Amino acid sequence: MAALAGAGGFGVVALDTVRQLQSGLPEPEDALTYTRDGSMTIKASDGSVLQQLGPATRESLALDQIPSAMVEAFIAAEDKNFYEHSGVDYRAIARATLANLSAGEVVEGASTITQQVTRIVFLGQERTLDRKLREALMAHKMERELTKEQILERYLNLVYLGSGAYGVGDAAWIYFSKPVDQLALPEMAMIAGLAPAPSEYSPLVNPDLAKERRDIVLERMAEAGFITAAELADAKATPIELKPSQPRNLISQTPHFTSYILQQELPKRVSPEVLEVGGLTVETTLNLKWQQAAQDTVAKAVERYGRGQRFSEAAVVSIDPRTGEIKALVGGKDLVAGQFNRATQAQRQPGSTFKAFVYTTAIAAGLSPYKSYLDSKFIVDGYEVKNYSPKHSGNLSMRDALARSINVIAVKVLLDAGFNPVMETAKRMGIESKLIPAYSLALGTLEVNLLELTSAYGTLAAQGKHVEPHGITRIIDRFGNVIYEAKFTPEQAVDTDSANIMTWMLRGVVNGGTGGNAALRGRPVAGKTGTTDAKRDLWFIGYIPQLVTGVWLGNDNNRPTAGASSTAALVWRNYMAQATEGMPVESFPQPNLRGDRRGSIKAERIRPRKMYIGKTGEGSDPEEGSSSRTRRSSEAAEQQRSPSSPAAREAAPATPAEPRKIRNSESPRSTPASTPDEPSPRPQVPDAPVESAPRSPESRPEPVRVERPRPEPVEARPEPPP
Repeated sequence: MAALAGAGGFGVVALDTVRQLQSGLPEPEDALTYTRDGSMTIKASDGSVLQQLGPATRESLALDQIPSAMVEAFIAAEDKNFYEHSGVDYRAIARATLANLSAGEVVEGASTITQQVTRIVFLGQERTLDRKLREALMAHKMERELTKEQILERYLNLVYLGSGAYGVGDAAWIYFSKPVDQLALPEMAMIAGLAPAPSEYSPLVNPDLAKERRDIVLERMAEAGFITAAELADAKATPIELKPSQPRNLISQTPHFTSYILQQELPKRVSPEVLEVGGLTVETTLNLKWQQAAQDTVAKAVERYGRGQRFSEAAVVSIDPRTGEIKALVGGKDLVAGQFNRATQAQRQPGSTFKAFVYTTAIAAGLSPYKSYLDSKFIVDGYEVKNYSPKHSGNLSMRDALARSINVIAVKVLLDAGFNPVMETAKRMGIESKLIPAYSLALGTLEVNLLELTSAYGTLAAQGKHVEPHGITRIIDRFGNVIYEAKFTPEQAVDTDSANIMTWMLRGVVNGGTGGNAALRGRPVAGKTGTTDAKRDLWFIGYIPQLVTGVWLGNDNNRPTAGASSTAALVWRNYMAQATEGMPVESFPQPNLRGDRRGSIKAERIRPRKMYIGKTGEGSDPEEGSSSRTRRSSEAAEQQRSPSSPAAREAAPATPAEPRKIRNSESPRSTPASTPDEPSPRPQVPDAPVESAPRSPESRPEPVRVERPRPEPVEARPEPPP
């Protein structure tokens, strides 16, 4: 009785243990979306795989995509009673136990396919009694809640088959360089034979042992009635003929973009702990067609133009301005993962492309694009602003000065707008790099990267709304849970009227200015060229309503080129002509050019200590020789005393205005908010080199539509301040 009572007590404890284990078992449906720890899959916007790292299944197949002979080979080799048991094959356990005892070693296993799936997905490979019990319980639960077909499909996609092959699709490619549906029977049997010991039975390591194992699988298929005796004989007589290949998607074909995702963006979206565990699927914004076009365009640009114009690198970034999604990103001509990314990591002077932010600020402060400025010799606080041409153009409107990239007028517009408003506008539009208040700010002598510059121009394309540029839309963990989803809200960085006016002005750059090579047939294009000191950087940033693209050409060692930013405009067009194939043509909004338009921000006009404003025909080179600064200051003062002179009209302060917030629609008022209540602090004379503008083009020429780059003037370093 005591013995019975003891046995009964043990039974109750055992039953409680089983119930506790059952209550802690995971959900079998998690197996349907499982990916292994340590793996990483990166996908393009259309779902195609860009790269897979770690122990990932690179070709996941539906069961009906796998040949029936392959399915039968695995059932015969691994679990001949698969369709009969309910997760655990107790007859197989008894048979294997006897065989192993008889042999004195483990010669036969008894784990079912269902048990193998539970180990792969949920339990790992540790050999303990507790794990074996949980494995059996989980296998039963899986059989109750999933179909045999679901279990078999997951197994055939997850089973490790050696040499980096996870699943039968990977194995077919790695060993035979074939899709699974083109494998012959002997090849299928060889793959099925790898499952118990992939390294030991690998035909790449032990071809004789691999053939022996293959033949065992074929014999089991015949015993199960899956193949005939004749098929068995033919298959066994067939030698193993391998044609090895690397795992698919191991090497990224879009390395600059995938490296950017892995190194720069992914760490911002998930924690280090999540990254360490891995098993992630990263869905991205990349348009694979555009990316391939961008990679091809960059390679051809360096090949065609690089030698003659002495630049060795190029970079392209393309963004949807309405969503901030990065559609293409190429950081250099060589497609090597992990190399220096010139689109995101290179900090370069933007040259005249930065003028867009100066003019945007002035327009947003209420200035008219028709406001006239005098292009003449100009020295401000000892800093002489130089154009490319030694001759000046006289009075020009802001629109024409931007189209011709006149440096003198850009700095004068900066004086009217103010340092802080310009820097704040640039940052709202998407410039993240550090900006410093200096007169050369107007000429782009501070450093930015191509991604942020392109994104900032996208703000104008999106009618003043800025969305943070990003390359990831969703991140999914190893069990199919969405752990990150991009939800970026556009922010009104510039009022709509000002953005539309700037687009109209930047269209003038393409239609009748320095950016003619960027013209697209039948599409409106807006953009700006930029060239830095000694032509070290050649830029074009341009956009259509649906897409903004930036191009940079130059050398990593900062060596001067012999090129021109018109070449960057041509490279831009070469890419955009491909990207816009089949894309509907959209027009830019009509600008509000009424004279009663009000400003949406407040200017903070700069009051220099000294200014020298030369005559219209006066050259850029100093003519005073040994003349003192006092003399130059008195000449400037003399000109300013004449109320009818252009210099006096420019230098005279405007009526102060109250600070204003950005807004898109207001009731009109006559005076633009372009002057501060009190002057800004006087800046230090900048040490940075200044970019000069290109030679003035003829009045409103037709857009250039030639394949050969059009020469553009050098934007050279100025003489030291007097």
